[in-house]
Amino acid sequence: MNDENKKVLERLKHGNELYIANGQNLGDVSLEIRQKTANEGQHPYAIVITCSDSRVIPDAIFSAGIGELFVIRVAGNVLDNHQLGSIEYAFSHLDANVIVMLGHTKCGAIAAAQNSHGGSDKFIKYIIEDITGAIGSETDDYKATALNVKHGVNIIRKAFHDHPDIEDGGLDVLGAVYDIETGKVEWI
Repeated sequence: MNDENKKVLERLKHGNELYIANGQNLGDVSLEIRQKTANEGQHPYAIVITCSDSRVIPDAIFSAGIGELFVIRVAGNVLDNHQLGSIEYAFSHLDANVIVMLGHTKCGAIAAAQNSHGGSDKFIKYIIEDITGAIGSETDDYKATALNVKHGVNIIRKAFHDHPDIEDGGLDVLGAVYDIETGKVEWI
């Protein structure tokens, strides 16, 4: 991890500490920052791929404001070409060089995969199949979430390992689990 990416990781960790200590998002959402990003564009310092779960709000979790995080949300934080295209856009065009695959405790998609018996859902089954492939028969909530995060990290690393827009050591892919009860992010 280069020095710039280390600073981004420290910023994320510090933002999570502020969130836990204050119980609110301290990120800048002012009129001034809205106008600035409208006129000058967005310049996020990190990409966060996370679950669509309404209890998981990356901007709040990391005390980030408008234009600071490029957030991609999908149930179970699974990845397909659409999410990979969004990641590629963020690092190729917006220069965000730290990617965080953020899982969370008590994830409904993880629980569905753990308890799945091939249900009748038309599209949810694709999410469940992906997660089941990642977690196998793991029944522990945290361990299953961590396995799913590691699976996503590996997909991202494999997809972009030789991308022409990435200099050696310029892109870092990190895994983390957010505890929805405590608010703490554990880096894995």
